[in-house]
Amino acid sequence: MSEQKSADAIDHVDFDDNRFVAVLSGEHDAHLSILEDALGVRIDPRGNHFAVTGPESARIRTIAALTSLYARAERGENIGVGDVRAAAKLSEKPAELKSVPQTIKTPKRLIAARTPNQAAYMRALGEHDLTFGVGPAGTGKTYLAVAHAVGLLLAGKVERIILSRPALEAGERIGFLPGDMKEKVDPFLRPLYDALHDMMHADYVERRIAAGEIEIAPIAFMRGRTLARAAVILDEAQNATPAQMKMFLTRLGEGAQMAITGDPSQTDLPAGEASGLADALGVLSGVQGIAEIRFVATDVVRHPLVSKIINAYDKRDQHHAGPRP
Repeated sequence: MSEQKSADAIDHVDFDDNRFVAVLSGEHDAHLSILEDALGVRIDPRGNHFAVTGPESARIRTIAALTSLYARAERGENIGVGDVRAAAKLSEKPAELKSVPQTIKTPKRLIAARTPNQAAYMRALGEHDLTFGVGPAGTGKTYLAVAHAVGLLLAGKVERIILSRPALEAGERIGFLPGDMKEKVDPFLRPLYDALHDMMHADYVERRIAAGEIEIAPIAFMRGRTLARAAVILDEAQNATPAQMKMFLTRLGEGAQMAITGDPSQTDLPAGEASGLADALGVLSGVQGIAEIRFVATDVVRHPLVSKIINAYDKRDQHHAGPRP
């Protein structure tokens, strides 16, 4: 009986300004519905008063999420569906909601952490010269690294941004593709261009590229260089060989910061060939000054189905792998 009474208990929270409450709640209370589904509670709004019904832990998380979203509204920030889902995820660690928000301001948008792991990743990028962001697609590994690089460039903390990927699909057969070298490799680097254009206006990006302040190139183009006073990112690092990874990591120069992103489970390297990302994570484990943030399916910030798809494939793969000897 005591457990049922606790589960049906009600907590209350009040906010001062009805204008911000309307932003928090969303049109037709759509944001509240998202929180209810995500956290397993019922939210009854009465003006600036909210009654939250559900298990104790869920009530605590809901009030933390509501308070965080209200604070965002007070700061004049827009609140969308993704922000509400993010608040629900971050409420797993209330300290993340109460701490100084992990945000990066770019010319086109304000970028904020949406999960505890994203908040930890953004802190690591700011505190370490070399950071590994490892995990499934859609968790923001590359996007947040690019946002951090853009923030550093605009603040004058670095002189240039260097974005790189293994152009694996082109391989040794790049010669048969039409066009000059840039036209041959650009399709493999398009996700990096997309991230930049999401944060900065296209003409501004092109001017920076023309001036050499932003460079996007395959990993092979990094050989023999020293990347100083730069924000450097290697994306899809699972498709680099161990030799390429060692070469890239040793390009790190004075005043530079480097982020390595990838998913070791999604390598496109030929069967039997080791991934440079997995190799580096093992070799560099425990090295002081290097941060490693691991993302999981619950960190996915794309369509909600993406995390379910990842979990389904993980279960399939674990089943096929069978028990470990």
